[in-house]
Amino acid sequence: MIGQQEEHLTGLQLYRRLLTYTSPYKWIFSIALIGMVISAAMEPATAAVMKPLLDGGFIAKDPVVIRWLPLAIIAVFLLKGAGNFGSDYAMQWIGRRVIFDIRKDLFGRMVWLPTAYYDNQSTAILISKVIYDVEQIANAATKAIVVLIKDSLVVIGLIGWMLYLNWRMTLIFLVIVPVLAVLMRLMSGKFRSASRKIQKSMGDITSVTQEAMEGHRIVKAYCAQEIEKKSFDDSNERNRRQATRKAAISAASVPVLQLLAAAGLSLVVYYALELSAKGAITVGEFTSYFGAMLMILGPAKRLTKVNETLQTGIAAAQSVFNVIDENQEIDEGTKILERVRGRIEYRNVGFGYQGSTQIALHDISFVVEPGQTVAFVGMSGSGKTTTVNLLPRFYNPTQGEIRLDDINTKDIQLSSLRRHIALVSQETVLFNDTVRNNIAYGDKEGVNEERLHAAADAAHVTEFVEKMEHGFETVVGEKGVRLSGGQRQRLAIARALYKNAPILILDEATSALDTESERYVQDAMQKLMKNRTTLVIAHRLSTVESADKIIVLSAGTVAEIGTHKELMSHGGIYAALYQNQLIDKS
Repeated sequence: MIGQQEEHLTGLQLYRRLLTYTSPYKWIFSIALIGMVISAAMEPATAAVMKPLLDGGFIAKDPVVIRWLPLAIIAVFLLKGAGNFGSDYAMQWIGRRVIFDIRKDLFGRMVWLPTAYYDNQSTAILISKVIYDVEQIANAATKAIVVLIKDSLVVIGLIGWMLYLNWRMTLIFLVIVPVLAVLMRLMSGKFRSASRKIQKSMGDITSVTQEAMEGHRIVKAYCAQEIEKKSFDDSNERNRRQATRKAAISAASVPVLQLLAAAGLSLVVYYALELSAKGAITVGEFTSYFGAMLMILGPAKRLTKVNETLQTGIAAAQSVFNVIDENQEIDEGTKILERVRGRIEYRNVGFGYQGSTQIALHDISFVVEPGQTVAFVGMSGSGKTTTVNLLPRFYNPTQGEIRLDDINTKDIQLSSLRRHIALVSQETVLFNDTVRNNIAYGDKEGVNEERLHAAADAAHVTEFVEKMEHGFETVVGEKGVRLSGGQRQRLAIARALYKNAPILILDEATSALDTESERYVQDAMQKLMKNRTTLVIAHRLSTVESADKIIVLSAGTVAEIGTHKELMSHGGIYAALYQNQLIDKS
């Protein structure tokens, strides 16, 4: 996988890729850079004014110095404030744009990822990448850059001033720099490792929380609050341990680095006192030099801590880029279907799920003529849903081929193929939007009011929508939570009716309806299926007795094909399933 190759990239390569997200905003960055340069230049300027302040003001009492020095101090701090404002605001602006762009790319890739990818990924962990990891990346791309550029300039400027005042003392101070560099390199790996573990634990927390919140009725019904709480506490504890470990590394690094800096500082002070005793340095020079050394400690500390931000961001970048670099759905089709008759043929189709050694389907062959209704029945796990999911190419067959109007579906553009297929699944999927937009979902040309109301009438949606305060503009809530189970299913059926596709896939589409609603919708479905090719995944066999053809699957193969009457007279698997359901019902 392309995404897996990201794990082998170095931290520098990942960071370079991350910085490409800032490149479109060079003009804003140039403003920030000017601000950083101005702000950084004022730090050594602040140290520099100490020399004339003491030597020229307090000791020599020079009237010229006394007049201009207060104005110089005001000018220094005005320029420093303007520089800080320009750099901070510009980098914040870039930071939010980087977050926007990365999230856009990440989500843009997610919606095009194949179904098989989601089979092997936790939705909560993917959500955590979008929300948490991207923020960490932005910190590395913007806040870390401010520290690296501005504080580096400050340190260089102050060291330059110190060299100007006394190069010998400065060389003593700089002896500790190689030691600091080695220490920072050792800590980089530890920071990145801890950051990766924190990101994983955040995904676990999101996953547990999402499952508990979405399944709160089941949690209550089975009195499983303590079980969910323990699961959350375990994930929370792992997150705490990793965050504490990272904090310990960070906390330990600062005093060690400060101790090394203090050691260099003490040597400089000792040497300066020796020079002072010989009259080789003035009070103003020593104060300015000592002030510059103290002023270095702040930016030096931030430069040592920026490594933590960088490594956290690089670990997050690796996590996010792994998803962005995943291969999207394979679409090598070139044919565009303007009209579809609806003839479907499976020729010796086989399929196995990614990562599984078992074959889900083997040598599946059948023909569905235009306008026919074909039902797929069988025990749970027999391959009904898998067989039907191959038609819209949610998965691709590993052997054989599926033909639509005598064209191999692999040769048809995915968007063109799916435009001619409407789907109503057993698990109703609604979006947190209005009733109108849920029915007309996917219509890029704008809502056709006549078609919408016709679909709503046929699916008996109008009956309950007219009783709502906002009618078709009513927001249904997350996953349609404001509607009953039957209402949600009828809305999903209306969506399929609105699409008006020549091929229908119905996965027990009336399973969530009450008896009265089911009767109405069954009538609507009969009208809908007329002159359309319909594939029905049937769990209740009584609902497919009138199907033109019933295909019985067993262990991933076609066991029987025929009408209800033919299969019952045959006395095989279908007849046994049907009789068992009659017994269960009675």
